[in-house]
Amino acid sequence: MDLPWDDTPLTLGPNEVHLWYAHPEHITDPARLASLEALLSQEERERRGRFVFERDRHTFLITRALVRTVLSRYADVPPEAWGFVPNGYGRPEIDTPRGGPPLRFNVSHTKGLVACAVALERDIGVDVEHLDRPSLGLGLAERYFAPAEVEALRRVPAEEMPRAFLDFWTLKEAYIKARGMGLALPLDGFAFHLGPGGAARITFSPRIDDDPFSWKFTRFVLKERHKVALAVRRPPGGDAVLTLRPWS
Repeated sequence: MDLPWDDTPLTLGPNEVHLWYAHPEHITDPARLASLEALLSQEERERRGRFVFERDRHTFLITRALVRTVLSRYADVPPEAWGFVPNGYGRPEIDTPRGGPPLRFNVSHTKGLVACAVALERDIGVDVEHLDRPSLGLGLAERYFAPAEVEALRRVPAEEMPRAFLDFWTLKEAYIKARGMGLALPLDGFAFHLGPGGAARITFSPRIDDDPFSWKFTRFVLKERHKVALAVRRPPGGDAVLTLRPWS
């Protein structure tokens, strides 16, 4: 039977990160949507049904189907067989089946984009934001960001503020998601320092026990519509190599 998604097996090297993405508004064929819905667990179907708006139900479906079909590209597991369990802070982790490759994943979605990052045995986090979202601006940064980040934003011309703010916001979200601790990590306890070409490095206050040199951060704009930030803990003695993969 021809599947409405690509199931060609893939492998992940120890230094590799694959970032999958999909545009939910492009996935509208009723037969394909029915096939994707069949992959969801009963709990996922119930969660989907609690959304009030159809666009939110649609995004949830594409998000969960993307995660399931992508993970099955790296393991001999049917997409519908994956089980997930939240950690102590609510981040979903793979629960079943056990015994396959040590996959780690993280997922994010915003208007018009769903993204899922996959790696082996390492902390990983991704955040995506649509560039037309209302700017949260300097006021929010002054309340929650680290002093070095606030100072950097104060030097940004007003017309560049929305994108500059999203640079910091997405990086901070990606890092706390990679750590799997959510807002248990204080947003002003770590600071990002942005360089040219999407480069970024992190520093920590004494409140956070982490090694800044163990992380690689990547930020870019996808198709002129979405800001994307990725945080991945580097493999020992190596680096993390990113590959973008559209979900088809």
